[in-house]
Amino acid sequence: HHDKHHNTYVNNVNVALAKHPEIGEDLEQLLSDVETIPADIRQAVINNGGGHLNHALFWELMTPEKTEPSAALAADLEATFGSFEDFKASFTTAATSRFGSGWAWLVVNPDGKLEVMSTANQDTPISEGKTPILGI
Repeated sequence: HHDKHHNTYVNNVNVALAKHPEIGEDLEQLLSDVETIPADIRQAVINNGGGHLNHALFWELMTPEKTEPSAALAADLEATFGSFEDFKASFTTAATSRFGSGWAWLVVNPDGKLEVMSTANQDTPISEGKTPILGI
């Protein structure tokens, strides 16, 4: 998955961006305001740039060791969702209720609050002004 699937996203977004070098290559910046992406490459950047960013975060978070949330994150999860178990239930619902391809996310919204959400295909929460901190 890493060497083939993810690599395809990287190659495809690079091909798209090469058509408009004037916009740069900062995918987070571009995807945070998709209307600034030239129309002829916009969907390719959304799909493939989102696919790259989503997978890059996924790989970064993977570990063979079981890990627990930091004390600060655990406190925020409890304050937002009531308990860690309630967070897991909400996250599981977001993941399992997505029809077809997509992602479940724990994000920090523009108000600085935690939120669980789901996106279709390779859409990224960055395009909604949210910062992903966990994605599956």
